Amino acid sequence: MTGLGRITTVAALAVVLGLGASAADLKGILIDVACSANAIKGGQALVTAHTRECALKEPCVKSGYGVYTQDGKLIVLDAAGNQMAQTALEASKKKDNLTVKISGKQTGELIEVKSLKII
Repeated sequence: MTGLGRITTVAALAVVLGLGASAADLKGILIDVACSANAIKGGQALVTAHTRECALKEPCVKSGYGVYTQDGKLIVLDAAGNQMAQTALEASKKKDNLTVKISGKQTGELIEVKSLKII
């Protein structure tokens, strides 16, 4: 393969691997994955009522976190985002209505978190 052929192949691969991922700024309710299925069945009101205390229980922390968006979707956080979420929850004084603002790169229903703030 020539030098130009290698560059073209690498460039094409980079485009394919990056396809579907886009920069994202999300705002929604932070909820642990363990509790999300039952909470989401109840809609926005039930998700909003989910408590910080519950989200910090060991099984909930281990399940990871997601953001429930206004359009009813759960966007799951990556490992770094889960750590940021746990740290933010531990520092927060909010009891419930754990609204967050997240920036990162979203691929489908997963977000690679760059920043997370409980607002």
